[in-house]
This record gives sequence, C-alpha cells and structure tokens, in this order.
Amino acid sequence: MHSQSPLFDTTRLHGKTAVITGASGGIGAAAAVLFARAGCNVVLLARRQDALGAVAEQCEAAGTGPSSDIRVVSMTFDVTDRQAVDRLPMSLGEAGVQDIDVLINNAGGAIGTEQVGAGMADINTMISINLVSLIHLTQVFVAEMKKRDNGHVINIGSIAGREPYVGGSIYCAVKHAVRAFSTALMKEVVGTGIRVTEVAPGFVETNFSVSRFRGDAEAAAEVYRGMQPCRFKDVAEDILWCAMRPPHVQVAELYVLPTCQASATIIARKEFRVEEPERQAMHTCKLGE
Repeated sequence: MHSQSPLFDTTRLHGKTAVITGASGGIGAAAAVLFARAGCNVVLLARRQDALGAVAEQCEAAGTGPSSDIRVVSMTFDVTDRQAVDRLPMSLGEAGVQDIDVLINNAGGAIGTEQVGAGMADINTMISINLVSLIHLTQVFVAEMKKRDNGHVINIGSIAGREPYVGGSIYCAVKHAVRAFSTALMKEVVGTGIRVTEVAPGFVETNFSVSRFRGDAEAAAEVYRGMQPCRFKDVAEDILWCAMRPPHVQVAELYVLPTCQASATIIARKEFRVEEPERQAMHTCKLGE
C-alpha cells in the first residue's frame, strides 16, 4: 500500500525568519512557539525581558528534532518608541538577523470601557499601540521586503474592526483603521511578491479583558462566563496556517470566532469552566506586550 503525502506542505517556513511583536505572552507567545516548531527562525519583541526569556526557551525547545537549527532572538522592545522602530532593522542586523520574511503585528489591546464624552484617559495609548506602531513597523519592514520582492505582513485585527459596540469606541475605531490599512497595503503591493493578511479574532481568553477592566480580574472573568472562548493557541494556529500557504496564495482576511459567538454581542452562554492551570497560562501578558 502506497503511503500518502501530507495533506499540505508543512515545510514552507523552514529557514525563514519571522518577527513577532507582543511576543511575551498570549497569542504572540503561542505563535512564536508554533513558528519555531515549523522550522522558522523567530525574533521575539516585547517589553518584559523576563517573560521573553521564558518564551525564547520554549521556542528553542520546540525547534529541536525535524525543525532543528532554528535561531531564536529576543529583544526588549517598546513598539511605541519611534526611534527604536526606525533602528530595528539595523539592530537586528547587529544581532545577525538579516532578511525578514514574516512580520506579525500582534502587540495591542484595549484599556477601559468608557463611552464617548467620559474623558481622554488612555486614548492616546490605545491609538499609539494598536495603530500607529503597527503602521510604523509595517512601513519599516515593507520597505525592506520590496527590495527583495518577497515577504508577508500579518496584522492581528479584531471583531471590533468589523462591528462597533458600546464602550469600545476608541478600540473599535483603531481596529477598523487596522483593517483599512491592511486592505490598502494589500492593494498597493499587489504587483510584488509581498502578501498581506489580517487575522481578526472574536472572544479569545488572554489578558485582554484584564487590561480592559484596568486589572479587575473578577470583571474580566465575567466576560467569559458561561462560554468557551477561543484559546490563544487556536488563533496562533490560524496565523501559522496563513503563513504556510504557498507563495501564490494570499489569505487576505481570516475572521475567527468561537462557536458560541455570532457577533460582538450575540453570544450563547451556558455552563463551561476553564481549568485553573489553563486560565493562569492565559493571563500572562499586559497591554502591548
């Protein structure tokens, strides 16, 4: 009996290099480990060096065996530091990292649920982390990708970029802008070998809600009461799948919801309990990390 070939090629990222922002926890950390398992070199960027070190160790362990000899580089990095972003290609070069094949703009998050007219607290922070930093990093790396006529930009959007909701005016606005920026970029580079993808999740239980409720863990847990949200590993697998498509295939948008969610406000709730060890693992990062 003849052995069957794999369902799809899982080697397309071997020897490639991916830069991941917000890599110290949540979706970013999970994506980093999966990319390492796929044989991809990973550059981890986040503000917390201690957490980055732990993720780097996981990546190095994941990159053994068939995906051996990958390189893992972690850098303490604030995506809102404009000078640091401009210097990043040079900094990576000094660390021995040259061509970047995949940029995953993952850093971001929401703060507060204030409605319009309630004040300006944290508005600039949300705009800076979720939108301006994403645009700035993309500008820097797309310029390099154009020289090689090759690359992939993956922006992490949100259901908030498709459906505005009460108490999320600023976050919804910036995520709508991320979607528009991603679509415009795709149209601008259509004549090149650069691909652009927006991955837009609905409910994912990470530290997102803890940040949104300004550290109130009980209020954050209530968001997920009676439902099974996506896990950050679920979304990381979706990101990896997009990156693994053949060069002539571009997943422009991937909209990912848990089965119990149909919109930002239509959610089927019933008894579901996330085991405590898993919940603790979910809550490992802060806004933009």
